[in-house]
Amino acid sequence: MSNIPYKIWFNGKFVPWDEANVHTLTHTLHYGLAVFEGIRAYKCDDNRSAVFRLKEHVDRLYSSAHIANIKIPFTKEQTTEAILELLSINELDAAYIRPIAYIGSGKIGLHPGDNPIELAIAAYPWGTYLGEGALSKGITTKISSLTRMGVNSFMTKAKISGNYVNSVMAKVEATSLGFDEAILLDNEGYVAEGSGENIFIFRNGVLKTPPLTSVLEGITRDAVIQIAKEEGLNFEAERFTRDELYIADEAFFTGTAAEITPIREVDKRTIGQGKPGPITKKLQSRFFDIVQGRDPKYIDWLEFFFTTTPLKVKNESL
Repeated sequence: MSNIPYKIWFNGKFVPWDEANVHTLTHTLHYGLAVFEGIRAYKCDDNRSAVFRLKEHVDRLYSSAHIANIKIPFTKEQTTEAILELLSINELDAAYIRPIAYIGSGKIGLHPGDNPIELAIAAYPWGTYLGEGALSKGITTKISSLTRMGVNSFMTKAKISGNYVNSVMAKVEATSLGFDEAILLDNEGYVAEGSGENIFIFRNGVLKTPPLTSVLEGITRDAVIQIAKEEGLNFEAERFTRDELYIADEAFFTGTAAEITPIREVDKRTIGQGKPGPITKKLQSRFFDIVQGRDPKYIDWLEFFFTTTPLKVKNESL
């Protein structure tokens, strides 16, 4: 038994961390059909905490489930309430939140039949995703030998667990060669995204990110686009090649886990000055002002909760 003190919301009940287990013959374990989300809650400057764009994340979870033909047996409202209750029960003022809807045990063939759909939600502390100093100094990256799955082979708009086998293999390849992260090209050779992040470049006064043709509709990606436009930056959702990435003035990743992480090197080629550039730092600063509640313009992106005043817990046995 571990000493992890947190509960997990598991099919409508709050259970101890070590008891949130699945059967060996869980269908998703064998075939990879599940949908999930990554969400962050931040400690704000007024003794409150807030989940960043909770509604959008829950909406995307259910959109992914619709694409995957997974019928989640809880409403969006129930899932939203469960997330907020979980944060309160775990006494977390900042956290990474991972809901996952998956196909449970029963039939083991490819067709899941009437196997139950399960929903679990975990919430726990998590710091900088790409390592100490990643946000302030930037990271090194490698163009992967693997291609990002395209629209002719899979559902690229859904966060389906099986999609991420592609990402896991790309990430392992890059880190085994001494890089921090991988960058995948699409099936036509244009830059697509990181193993778990969207990517932006700034070059010749224009901020660019690949269009949504074959990349995930990142919620942090969307936030950065809105912030950039408000800042008056020239922006284009446009394809670009790896060699344009090499000669960019700045480059960075966006994502719930990655937040806004500067890229200082690609394939042993220095990007810009080899450190976070002024545009990246400006967008980073605005982003953290927003998620930590310092920017009233985007206050509606935050779902506030108080960990000092726990929400009512429906499962009275806990």
